[in-house]
Amino acid sequence: MNHQPFEEWLLTEKLIGPKEKLELDAHLRLCSYCSALAETGKALRVVKKASPAAGFSMRFQARLAVQKAADQRRKLWGTVLFTAGGLAMLLWLVGPYLASFVAAPATWIAAMVEWAVFLFTTLQAVSQAGSVLLRMLPGILSPFAFMVLVSAFAGVGLLWSVSIWRLVQQGIPRGV
Repeated sequence: MNHQPFEEWLLTEKLIGPKEKLELDAHLRLCSYCSALAETGKALRVVKKASPAAGFSMRFQARLAVQKAADQRRKLWGTVLFTAGGLAMLLWLVGPYLASFVAAPATWIAAMVEWAVFLFTTLQAVSQAGSVLLRMLPGILSPFAFMVLVSAFAGVGLLWSVSIWRLVQQGIPRGV
């Protein structure tokens, strides 16, 4: 059962037309949830509202300022302790490697050179395999299939660039 318009009419207390009033009355006879909501609203409207004691807003604002300051101090100390604990854990885990790193620079220099050579040769092998595939592709695919494949890649590229453009236009939140 759709309660949306009836809940809105009951909770906002705005004036409704005679047609809506008839619909609401019929719905209240059938729906126990909305009739309970209407009874609760009537009971709340009848209750005498107590006015706050003198100076309530000033006391509340002062207490709120003290609570905000305490929250800021707690967050600062939490951040400091979390960062210090994380750095201590990181130092404990990386300490042996850091000691060997400082003790034998030739080892890590050789490892960096080895990594650079591996990266260069891998990129070279991928580019050669790609060029062979591109040379073979026209012989394997018909011109129609080749155009469909190129069009699909162009469509995906267009969708990607349009989605990036829309995200930039909407102003993505950059964090809290």
